[in-house]
Amino acid sequence: MLLDGVYIPAFNKSLIYKNLSLPHKFKIIGSAHNIPEIKIKEKQNCEEIFLSPIFKTDKHKSYLNILKFNLQAIETNKKIIALGGINFNNLKKIKLTKSIGIASISWIKKNGLK
Repeated sequence: MLLDGVYIPAFNKSLIYKNLSLPHKFKIIGSAHNIPEIKIKEKQNCEEIFLSPIFKTDKHKSYLNILKFNLQAIETNKKIIALGGINFNNLKKIKLTKSIGIASISWIKKNGLK
């Protein structure tokens, strides 16, 4: 079995990924919480970046909200995916963001993939 991608969490600041020789369809994705972390993910050659948390969650006292999310998302030309606190009640608000998609582990656990 061959890997076709790798996820780099926000706390990983290593730049060893930027000069790797990778297979053609190998995808690097990462997560970030602020603009400095977004810039690190760019240097790590991430194609897509999970930006979180967009909405209030039990794990995080602070969150970005729509405005801060968009202000951070415009700082990069990478594809941005909204993550954190997404539920049925705030799902329509995602359409107001520069996000190309969403990720919500707890919602998927609760409702399943539909």
